[in-house]
Amino acid sequence: MSQFPTATERPTPRPASPAGARRPDRRWWILAVIAVAQLMVVLDATIVNIALPSAQEDLDFSNGDRQWIVTSYALAFGSLLLLGGRIADLFGRKVTFLTGLTGFAAASALGGAAPTFEVLVTARALQGVFGALLAPAALSLLTTTFTDARERAKAFSVYGAVAGAGGAIGLLLGGVLTEQLTWRWTLYVNLVFALAAFAGGALLLARTARDRGATLDIPGTVLVSAGLFGLVYGFSNAETHDWDHPATWGWLLAGTALLAAFVGWQTRAAHPLLPMRVLLDRDRGASHAAVLLSGVGLFGVFLFLTYYLQGSLAYSPIETGLAFLPMIGALMLSATVLATSLLPRVGPRPLVSAGMGLAAAGLAWLTGLGLDSGYAADVMPPTIVAGLGIGLVIAPAMNLATAGIAPEDAGVASATVNTMQQIGGSIGTAVLNTLAASAARDHLASGDPTDPAVQAQAALESYATAYWWSAGFFAAGLVVSFALYRRGVPRAALQDGPGAVHL
Repeated sequence: MSQFPTATERPTPRPASPAGARRPDRRWWILAVIAVAQLMVVLDATIVNIALPSAQEDLDFSNGDRQWIVTSYALAFGSLLLLGGRIADLFGRKVTFLTGLTGFAAASALGGAAPTFEVLVTARALQGVFGALLAPAALSLLTTTFTDARERAKAFSVYGAVAGAGGAIGLLLGGVLTEQLTWRWTLYVNLVFALAAFAGGALLLARTARDRGATLDIPGTVLVSAGLFGLVYGFSNAETHDWDHPATWGWLLAGTALLAAFVGWQTRAAHPLLPMRVLLDRDRGASHAAVLLSGVGLFGVFLFLTYYLQGSLAYSPIETGLAFLPMIGALMLSATVLATSLLPRVGPRPLVSAGMGLAAAGLAWLTGLGLDSGYAADVMPPTIVAGLGIGLVIAPAMNLATAGIAPEDAGVASATVNTMQQIGGSIGTAVLNTLAASAARDHLASGDPTDPAVQAQAALESYATAYWWSAGFFAAGLVVSFALYRRGVPRAALQDGPGAVHL
């Protein structure tokens, strides 16, 4: 059994602190601060993508170099998440949260003002470093602030909506800023988010007393950071090399071996970076798997539907972003209303499984899009279905992935969930891009590759292939969720009032 602390996170509460921390206005304002910070981190994975052509023209770098604008962020962020989570546990969530915000803002300012390609890549890597501090600190603050199960479900529904919709919001915001201002504002805009979140965090969050007797697991940190770097870098290389290229399989193999060594070390380390108790609960394991698989499938919507709208239907960047709004609305509705009301009644097993099924159906529906498809009749309906499904997955999975966690493990547990989402995105980008490119090549080989009609149809074939595989990942998520989640409603979802929350 694990007992959550109150939102103040003080080992020895002062008389006024608990009451003040339990005031509903204070808790929900803290949620708003966390949501703003999380949105900044999530949308930064996509907001720069639309700006890449403009940045490339301005800074004069090659197509081969272009991928590093995205990859440098993903590498630093994905490989350092678990370290960032443990730093939040050891040195305090508030100070880690505010440090992450400050560093992320400074890196964004550097990137926006970058005079050269090398400075821009460095800034993106620094964004990833500080994002790895910020993201797990934000989620662990949410975990320790909302201890009442009903309020916790509402809070995580908002967080899940932000986590799921952030990518699409990034596409819309990136398109608006690039067209109306310059590509540099896709980075400068983070200063607005960071300033708002920092001001709120400094005023509302209580400091956590540092455990001066605690130590950081250095061997574990090196093993897991290097292992995650190997996986993310290997999948990134798969986009520019064949899967049988040493730069792909060599890094993937090295990353897997290092992560296996990390797990072995964690079972015997005196102060493990990731205690196995965080992973071994059945519902938490199911939630990690759900976040991973949905992260893979999600790229089928954001990435390839963006290609289709701009490449096949000739939408502008702003029109492309606006086209995602119904999906964002459906996702937020299902995450904040449906998931919140249904989780305490039916439990995660039918809820997450149904969400996976809806998302799979929406992706399969998208495979029918053609060159003459209309938005209202052909594009919007399947994206709404997919959005409803994704919302039903993300909010309950994020909630139960951190439920029942001891306060001293909240940061690393939160980092584990973020890591699953990041690895899922890396897998999705690499696998779906590879499969889509192969489908396009096969279609071009079957006709005249110089014929514009053949080229247009080859693009459609590549998108459809990506949609089918994305649907397959969501279908696998349905099977895994139904098999792994316990039947019924977890006691955490029934707990009414502050105090112990158990699974």
